[in-house]
Amino acid sequence: MRDAITNLINNYDITGRYLDRNAFDALKSYYESGTARLQAAAVINANSANIVREAGAQLFAEVPELIRAGGNAYTTRRFSACLRDMDYYLRYASYALVAADTNVLDERVLQGLRETYNSLGVPIGPTVRGVQIMKDMVKAKVAEAGVDNTSFVDAPFDHITRELSDISV
Repeated sequence: MRDAITNLINNYDITGRYLDRNAFDALKSYYESGTARLQAAAVINANSANIVREAGAQLFAEVPELIRAGGNAYTTRRFSACLRDMDYYLRYASYALVAADTNVLDERVLQGLRETYNSLGVPIGPTVRGVQIMKDMVKAKVAEAGVDNTSFVDAPFDHITRELSDISV
């Protein structure tokens, strides 16, 4: 798994350049936001089961046909698979938050996922909505934990929704 520092250094190495002012600014930003990113990961870790459960309940309240007979979350097995996938997205989003880089999402979760979901008949729209609900919940819980600026939480969740979507979210 790569992080913001590894990617930054790799990009400069590939082009054969020394670190410049832009690189130092990016490194400074990475380290200054480190405590907030770790707090966010701790909040996710401590609340993951509740976040997934509550996000699932909200999603199924918004799109009840998913849990009705014939819906993609109908039957216990499909319902559990839906919540399992939401938990995967949340866990990997926490990794991306700590790394301040979304590459882990591409490498471990998103490569080929849209095609897999399409071939299995898994609806993308509700999946995207579930990720958005989790993002909102995480931001609220991180703010409750005392982090003033929670905008950094958007990046991994928005990346997931953008990559899954057929349209720009």
